[in-house]
Amino acid sequence: MPHRTHTLLDSPYGPLTLVATDGKLSGLYMEGQRHRPPQETFGERDPAPFARTREQLEEYFAGSRTAFDLPLALTGTDFQRAVWNALLEIPYGETVSYGELAARIGRPTAARAVGLANGKNPVGIVVPCHRVVGATGDLTGYGGGLPRKRRLLTFEQAGIMTS
Repeated sequence: MPHRTHTLLDSPYGPLTLVATDGKLSGLYMEGQRHRPPQETFGERDPAPFARTREQLEEYFAGSRTAFDLPLALTGTDFQRAVWNALLEIPYGETVSYGELAARIGRPTAARAVGLANGKNPVGIVVPCHRVVGATGDLTGYGGGLPRKRRLLTFEQAGIMTS
């Protein structure tokens, strides 16, 4: 049976619950997030496995980190994992549409399925599902809420302009 632990981290976007499975980041959940698993599945509270994650998130929020280098333990279908891996390829401060992301994984007609997989991403921010927008560039769906998505995108785009 996998060993799960969790800790809490304050962030500019509200409290974050970090979850590790066998020492690898397997969850990053915002307060009120859609598809958030029940608290009792997060395991015991232990900040020890999260030092590197905490450091990298703090650097990201300070504007000095644009990509994460963390061991991940993502559980999902093959399709979901393909979508989540493709999210990791979206550059900091840029956006792609659900249709573009579907084409990138070789499933050009699966934009809706990509949207559903995107919404089930268990490690938001680190796996940047906030960088996916509607075909017209409109902000659509985000498990952490559209106001947070807007703030994350604005934060990243401002960081690129000041670089």
